[in-house]
Amino acid sequence: QLQLVASGGSLVQPGGSLRLSCVASGFTLDYNAIAWFRQAPGKMREGVICISESGDTMDYRDSMKGRFAVSRDNAKNTVYLQMNNLKPEDTAVYYCATDLIPNCPVERAAYWGQGTQVTVSS
Repeated sequence: QLQLVASGGSLVQPGGSLRLSCVASGFTLDYNAIAWFRQAPGKMREGVICISESGDTMDYRDSMKGRFAVSRDNAKNTVYLQMNNLKPEDTAVYYCATDLIPNCPVERAAYWGQGTQVTVSS
């Protein structure tokens, strides 16, 4: 059974950093792009960043460019989202997702993790 499990979310102060993890099971991460999405209260879900099978990355929007980075460890079947200089507007539930395609962007993912809460507040 294909499964994605996201973790690592917590409460962090503005300017702080967090690293989220997305562990895949039931399929091989090596050949698939993985994307991170987020959904803030009262807002639509939006794409954050994507990493292709080759390791190429793609930012979905400029507001996170330079602050967020994605990486993958195929040996651990895990994708990471490193978030730096966090802002209150980054508060959201963060999801990892895949559509079992090799390249970014992942637009209409068929498989989603359960989400992990990130709260940026002083």
